[in-house]
Amino acid sequence: MKAPVGVTVLGSTGSIGVSTLDVIQRNSDRYRPIALTANRDVDGLAAQCLATQPLYAVMSDTDAAEQLRRRLHAEAPDIEVLAGPEALVTVAGLEQVDVVMAGIVGAAGLLPTLEAANQGKRVLLANKEALVMSGELFMQAVRAGGATLLPVDSEHNALFQAMPAGYRPGCGRPDGVNHIMLTASGGPFRTSSLDELSNITPEQACAHPNWDMGQKISVDSATMMNKGLEVIEACWLYSMPENEVQVVIHPQSVVHSLVQYRDGSVLAQLGNPDMRTPIAHCLAWPERIDAGVEALDLFAVGRLDFEPPDRQRFPCLRLAGEAWRAGGTAATILNAANEVAVEAFLERKLSFTGIAGVIEHSLEQLAPRQAKSIDTILEADASARRLAHQFIHGQPMRRVVP
Repeated sequence: MKAPVGVTVLGSTGSIGVSTLDVIQRNSDRYRPIALTANRDVDGLAAQCLATQPLYAVMSDTDAAEQLRRRLHAEAPDIEVLAGPEALVTVAGLEQVDVVMAGIVGAAGLLPTLEAANQGKRVLLANKEALVMSGELFMQAVRAGGATLLPVDSEHNALFQAMPAGYRPGCGRPDGVNHIMLTASGGPFRTSSLDELSNITPEQACAHPNWDMGQKISVDSATMMNKGLEVIEACWLYSMPENEVQVVIHPQSVVHSLVQYRDGSVLAQLGNPDMRTPIAHCLAWPERIDAGVEALDLFAVGRLDFEPPDRQRFPCLRLAGEAWRAGGTAATILNAANEVAVEAFLERKLSFTGIAGVIEHSLEQLAPRQAKSIDTILEADASARRLAHQFIHGQPMRRVVP
């Protein structure tokens, strides 16, 4: 009998991490958690450690790591607790680890995900920002390290499943493919008027109609920045030009994406909106395993609707396209400004419609540079964050109240 595959879960207490551990526990004869990581959620990581008994537990926050160390001392003394961003990189490259789930939200996931690629791991990419920020450098690391890059994002995973047999993301343009279509639910404000959008609260933005997600990605879905980032991600993963990547609003979130072929065929991947499906697919590929997901009932769904996105209502789509076309560090600037703006919105320091304004200002004020090194990318990220904070602080934007 084969030994279980060792897995590091970066961001194990987030929605992706929780779903990943659920799939692993359903298939415990095949997979074993080697390292689990979190930022500051001591309670969540402690519970996961006691349930799954990894070799390592990492807290990005050093104070939180000390709290976790004390919590585990009596019940799980063999689990080694590590702290800080460097420890995230360490557990991503461990020799015992075959698979790395890159589930840390935002730019914080870039360096450990790059390390996993450099070390030739199977990288399950749920952190779209790592690829958006580092682009060509990330793809070079995948090729140089001999890593297997598999997309966990439901839309990119759907595209992967609909690609020609034997195709792998990052291996050039897929043969015979003319066009790819990324579906989007449209979020909670798909039919809201422009006037209504200025009064949106964080609670409303985080109430996604179909998916159970963390706060940051829920807001990105509401602004459709997540889809803008996914367009950039698709261009890198599938070597497709931006004009051959189409965003399609599909409110039911049943068709997760579509691939149009040269002969006129269109292949789509369908399923219930549950992230355990793409996680299980990437863990076991090219095999299939139990994900614990209920079978799709087309009769209960009843209808499938499709419509083009309203780019006036969702300016973040336009801004992402502009950043991709600008090249260099523009996508890094886009992502950094968005992260700062979303955080300010969640803290009620910025209006919902102000998010796009912060991003546009950052793209206008910071000239993109050639992204030749990780240091250049990190410098662009830091500069964009400083500028976005300054812009938010200096703007007389109305405080949003619940």
